[in-house]
Amino acid sequence: MTQLEQLFGAKNLKELMSHLTSEDVCRSYMEQMRWGGKPVCPHCGAGNPYKLKNGKTYRCKSKTCQNDFTVTVGTVFENSKVPLSVWIAASFLLSAHKKGISSLQLSRDLGITQKTAWFVLHRLRLAMGEPDPEPLQNIVEVDETYVGGKYSNMHSKKRKEQIAKGDNKVPVMGLLERDGKARLTVIGKESFKDVVRQNVNKGAILITDSHLSYQGLDQEYKAHESVNHSQGEYKRDMFYTNSVEGFFSLFKRTIFGTYHQISPKHLHRYCAESSYRFNSRQIMDKERFNNLLANPTGRLKYKDLIQKK
Repeated sequence: MTQLEQLFGAKNLKELMSHLTSEDVCRSYMEQMRWGGKPVCPHCGAGNPYKLKNGKTYRCKSKTCQNDFTVTVGTVFENSKVPLSVWIAASFLLSAHKKGISSLQLSRDLGITQKTAWFVLHRLRLAMGEPDPEPLQNIVEVDETYVGGKYSNMHSKKRKEQIAKGDNKVPVMGLLERDGKARLTVIGKESFKDVVRQNVNKGAILITDSHLSYQGLDQEYKAHESVNHSQGEYKRDMFYTNSVEGFFSLFKRTIFGTYHQISPKHLHRYCAESSYRFNSRQIMDKERFNNLLANPTGRLKYKDLIQKK
C-alpha cells in the first residue's frame, strides 16, 4: 500500500498525521483529492497541463490561457503561508468534532497562533457552505430561533449600545427536509416568507409553527400545515417541527459549549458549519473529512474577514 493510499484510509487524527511526512506528500494528497490525479486549470478548465521544475506549479497548455497554478489556487488554501499539513489536520479536527473546535484549542493542538487558527477555521467554514444549494422538497419543517447574548450578561456600556439599537438577537431560520438535508439561514432584511421561497421547492409540503409571518404560504406551496405550540400542540399526525427543533438544539449546544460567543457578522459561517456536520452525521469521520477536502472552493481574505460593516 502506497503512502497516499494509507492517507485515504486514515480513520483518526493519529493515523492521518503519521502519514503526513512532508509537504510534498500533503500536496500529492490534495491533488488526488481535488483532481483525482488529473490536474485541471482553475482559470480556464483545460486539462493536461505540464509541471514546472519546482515540482508543485503547473502551467496551462491552452494558448489563450497559459497561466501558472498550483493545487491551492481557487480554494480556501490559496496564498496561505500555513503548511498544508496544518490545513489537513485542522480540516480533520473541525469536521470530526461533534460540537466544533475553538481557535484557542486548535492553536494549542497544532502549535499555531490563535489568530492563525481563527483565520484557518473561518476559511474551512466557508468551504463547508453550499455554493449553489438546491431547493428542499417533499416534506419540509421550518422554524426560527434567535442567536445572541442576554442583556444581563453584557458590560454596562455595551448593554446601553445594544438597547439603543434595539433587539440584540439575530434571527436564524432552520429548514429541514424529512429524510434529507437541513439548512440554517441568517435572516437579514428578508421576510420569513422570502427565506422560505429561496430555499424550498414550490411542490413541497411546509410544516411551521403558528407564527403570523408564515400565513399565506398555503397559496404558494402544495400544502402548509402549522402546529400551535402556544396551545400545547406539538404533533398532529405527521405534522410537527420536532426534527428542526432538534437541529436547533445541536446548533445551540455548539455555541454554548464551544464558541460561547458569535459575532453577527460571522454567524452565517457558523450556520454553514453546523449544517455541514448535521447533513453528514450518518457517515464516518474520515468520509466527512475527505468530502470537505474534495471541494474546498472559495476564497476568503483576512482583510475581508476583519473588515467592519
